[in-house]
Amino acid sequence: MTIGLAPKRVNIIQGEYKVSTDPDVVLTTILGSCVAACIRDPIAGVGGMNHFLLPGSVEALAAGGDATRYGVHLMELLINGLLKQGARKDRMEAKIFGGAKTIASFSNVGAQNAAFAEQFLRDERIQLVGSSTGGEHGRKLEYWPISGRARQHALTGAETQRTVAMEQRPAPAPKRTEDTSIEFF
Repeated sequence: MTIGLAPKRVNIIQGEYKVSTDPDVVLTTILGSCVAACIRDPIAGVGGMNHFLLPGSVEALAAGGDATRYGVHLMELLINGLLKQGARKDRMEAKIFGGAKTIASFSNVGAQNAAFAEQFLRDERIQLVGSSTGGEHGRKLEYWPISGRARQHALTGAETQRTVAMEQRPAPAPKRTEDTSIEFF
């Protein structure tokens, strides 16, 4: 980061992902039962974050589900975004956050999200170097994609209720870019 300059904060909401090569960028999000995967290639100097609501499957997407809600879709988009910026899968490292059970009477989708993210990374042979998942409270997450530094703040009470309400709203469709190809691996 450049000395004397405030970091450029980029907020990631449910259904989004962001990739950056800018050392002055910090990616932020608020998580309840959702999970954020933070992945970087330290050699290429590129990293990113996603934020997903449900683990999902290829079958769920084929059945017409909203792809932006599903981890299977957002993990692919994040990894492909990193590859397009010069990352290599064999050098990628990941951290995962979120997956809380914020409301006792709900099913534990947070645990399912965290388990999905861990399994996805194992299947793709991407090293998991850190995680903070589960619990009963949401988290505010900050991630510096170039250095890999992450910081979280526990949320309680009203903050958690707002986070749950945000996660239940449908996410807007991602904006199209010129190259819409997705490489599945």
